[in-house]
Parts: sequence; C-alpha cells; structure tokens
Amino acid sequence: MTDVGQHRLLMRFMLLSVAAAVVTIVLKGTAAWLTGSVGLLSDALESGVNLVAAIVGVLALRTAARPADYNHNFGHGKAEYLSAAVEGTMIFVAAAAILWTSVDRLLSPQPVMEAGIGLALSTLSSVINLAVGVTLIRVGRHHRSITLIADGNHLLTDVWTSVGVLIGVALVAISGWHILDPIVAIVVGLNILRIGYGLVKHSIVGMLDSTLRPEDVAEVNRVLDDYRSEGPVEILPPRTRESGRQRFVYLTVRVPGDWTVRAGHDLLGRLEADIERALPGTVVFTHLEPAMRAEQP
Repeated sequence: MTDVGQHRLLMRFMLLSVAAAVVTIVLKGTAAWLTGSVGLLSDALESGVNLVAAIVGVLALRTAARPADYNHNFGHGKAEYLSAAVEGTMIFVAAAAILWTSVDRLLSPQPVMEAGIGLALSTLSSVINLAVGVTLIRVGRHHRSITLIADGNHLLTDVWTSVGVLIGVALVAISGWHILDPIVAIVVGLNILRIGYGLVKHSIVGMLDSTLRPEDVAEVNRVLDDYRSEGPVEILPPRTRESGRQRFVYLTVRVPGDWTVRAGHDLLGRLEADIERALPGTVVFTHLEPAMRAEQP
C-alpha cells in the first residue's frame, strides 16, 4: 500500500472514531439526564474526551502525512506523539471534573431514577466503543500508528469504565444505597487518571527519539548479518529511532581501503534497499569508512 493509500485508510478509521464518540455522548448523556446518576455522568464526560481526542487524532494524522520540507527535514511523524500527549492531558481534565462532581454527590447523595433505561443506553454505547476500539487497535498495530492505538486503547478503557458504572448503578437500583453511585464515579475518575498518565508517558518517550521495537531491530540485524558473513566489510551495530510511523536506521560501514568509491556506493545502495524491503518505509542513513588496518608487529 502506498503512503497516500495508507494515510486515507487511517483517516477513515479516525473519522469512524469521531462518529462513535458523537453517538456514545448522546446515548450516555441521555442516560445521565434520565437517571440523575453521577456515575453515568462521569461516563458521559469521558466520552466527551473521546470526541476531543478523536478530532485531535484526525489533525495529527493529517499533519504526520505531510512530506519533509525545508524546516522539517525528517518529516512530521512526531505529530502523532503530540496527539497522544493531548489525549492524555484531556483525560486528566475529565478525571478532575469527575472527581469534583463525585465528591459533591458523595456529601449529598441523591436517588437514581429510571435506572433500567439508563443501563440499556449505556450498555449500547459500550458495545459501540468495544467494536470500534478493537478495530482501531488492530489497524493501528498493522500500520504502526500510535494515534489509532492510543485512541483504540482509550475507547477500551471507556468500555471498562462503563462496565464499572453499570454495575454501580445496578447495585444502587437494587439495594437503594445511593452512596454507591458517587463511590463508583470516584473509582472511575482514579482509573482514568492512571490511563492518562500512561498515554502522556508513552508520548514523551516517543518525542525523545526512542529506538525501534526489538523485533524491528532484530530484522535489521538479520539483514546486516548476511552482509557481514560475505565479507570483507565491517558493519557497526545500528542506531535506530522512530517518529510516529516513520522508522530511521543509521549505519557505519567499513570497507577495505583500496575499494573504489563506486564499489562502496553500490554496496550501500544494496544494503539500504534490503533493509527497506525487510522494514517497508524505513529511511536508512549510511556512512562509509575505510577499514582499520591491523597494526604491524
């Protein structure tokens, strides 16, 4: 698949996430309004964060797809890490709002109304988030998009949040213990904080130029070992980094000092092409040096 085709595919899935967020906001917001449950309200607030995060994801993917230019020589791939950071920050904001509302309701408990309808609407929204979340993670891993993976994980977190809220509201309706509703909401808020911390941490690591995944590095070394076994070249251990979906490999290759420039250039060309075939879309930078001569006794 070409870069343009891949970009269009990822954009379609991010727009699917936007649509899912709008639908779940309507369903959960209606459920919260009918029941007066602060637990369902907290669930609806998290879906609001999902919508903002999905919109940010669309903008990040659009930016990341832009080619390298005069002031971004290595492309715009890190825009996807920025998206994950914004999403994590928005989760913190939602968690703060949930905890604030929950503590107030904890001090002044109120009954939950129309629990059956509220539970049905929230269950429907959870099924939608589950289907979309699993799809985004699967596609994101296949195309190495941190934006889709982060958004998919966020949706799955929302599913678990909704399950907890549903259990809490059901217990309130059965037992009549209204205090359970804000307690469940507080637990939800704390869990959302944990997820937000993980997203922000992952995005910061990516912005600091983390190495490629171990399996990708192993694939690069497999190609290099084939050349090392042929001799008489020496290839130093590769240095790698990733920027969103972009992968970069830096190599120093030492060849006999009596080789011509053309012979060395041809070798590097074949090496770069083989690595790109092993890891499609990888940008390889090579540096050619004369081999170190052994010292005479």
